[in-house]
Formats: sequence, C-alpha cells, structure tokens
Amino acid sequence: MNLFQGNRVKLTALTEQDAEIYADWSNDSEYLRNLDTDYARPRSAEGYKSDIQATISDLTQMEFGIRQIDNHKLIGFAALNGIEWNNRAAHLAIGIGEKEYRSKGYGTEAIRLLLRYAFHELNLNRVGLDVNDNNTAAIRAYEKCGFTVEGRMREGILRDGVKIDRIYMGLLYREWIALSKNE
Repeated sequence: MNLFQGNRVKLTALTEQDAEIYADWSNDSEYLRNLDTDYARPRSAEGYKSDIQATISDLTQMEFGIRQIDNHKLIGFAALNGIEWNNRAAHLAIGIGEKEYRSKGYGTEAIRLLLRYAFHELNLNRVGLDVNDNNTAAIRAYEKCGFTVEGRMREGILRDGVKIDRIYMGLLYREWIALSKNE
C-alpha cells in the first residue's frame, strides 16, 4: 500500500514551482471564499513560496499537493494544521483549486488519503475541521469520510450581507477504523 496514493490522486510534497499555481487559484474568489472565512484577496507567487518554505520545518503542519496520478497535474492541496502532538489532534484543510476537478470525488479521495496518513503515520487520535454552512459539497465530502458535526458557530461568517454559520466537524481514530472496516 502506498501511503500517499489513491486510485486517481496522490499526495505529494509542494515545490516552489507550485507557488505559481497557488497564485492563480488565489484569483478565484469562489475558491477562496469556500476555503476560508478570511476575506478573499489575490496573492503573489512570492508569498506562496514563502509559505511553502515555512511549512517544511514547521512540525505543527503537514501540507501536501493533490495531484492527478495520470499526469502529475496539481489540482489542490490537503493539510493537517495546528498539530497538537501532546493531544494527538490536528485540524484538516483542503482545497481543490482547479475548478474543473471540483465536485467529482477528487477531494473525498484526498481526504481519505490524508486521514490514513494522520491516523496511521502520525498516530493522531482526532482530526477536526471547520466549514462554511453553505459549502454543501465540502460538507458532503467530509460526511462521506466519517466526520460528524460537533458544533456550530451561529452567524460566524458574513458574506455579501448574508450571515452564515460555521460548522465544526470531527473524526476520531476509533470511528475511522470502524468506518474503514465497512468499506
């Protein structure tokens, strides 16, 4: 079993060349607004290069590129952030930057790979995340992977004058093992 490879995607190290692609994605406001609760703004490749370099030595985060197996095309990223080694916990983040690959199962496959890495390689016990309540595609992918809703920050996000809840979801190692046995 290749820890980093699924049927259609693989998780890879990020390179400085990937910063150009990240910068292109930052021009897609729909992508940015679903990815994060922060305000959307385009960023330069230089800024992303600095971010990529910083993650290499930071043991509280693991960030991977999501690439198609067939052609090695970078289509997104998957990360474990805020790793608390003493609590064996982390926060999951994922984004499919290439629009034509969204809502086609690539994100779900990448999440499953990242969870396998989190639970088997890093020996974590818990992976959590937060997601905008209106990002139904992401919520559906998280639920397919076993995440359950743990809480809600009511009206925690304001977009275009609309108040949106922020959903908190989590998955424990024992739940993931039980789900894996049924697949």
